[in-house]
Amino acid sequence: MSEKTLFTKIIEGEIPADKVYEDDEFCAFRDINPAAPCHVLIVPKKVIPKISDADASDAELLGRLLLAANKVAAQLGLAEEGYRFVINCGENAGQEVMHLHLHILGGRRLSWPPG
Repeated sequence: MSEKTLFTKIIEGEIPADKVYEDDEFCAFRDINPAAPCHVLIVPKKVIPKISDADASDAELLGRLLLAANKVAAQLGLAEEGYRFVINCGENAGQEVMHLHLHILGGRRLSWPPG
């Protein structure tokens, strides 16, 4: 068995986190180093190291990830003013934990391109 990721440990309650949403497939919690006033990570409970590792069998899960992220954004009060989803793929893109996750950013005007 491979070593658990940091996010698996959070999902399983081994490491504390400020969880804002959880269901059978996903867990969402506040980022410990926020890049915006509201910065939440939503993580599939199924471990997929990077988005590039997903395959056709993950298509429905990935669709549900986006729908769950929309639900979390609305729950956090971001729906009216807007929000951004970010998925980093690999170290050069800034992915630090090799467990697919989607960043939900909002709570202020976000510039583009990001810094």
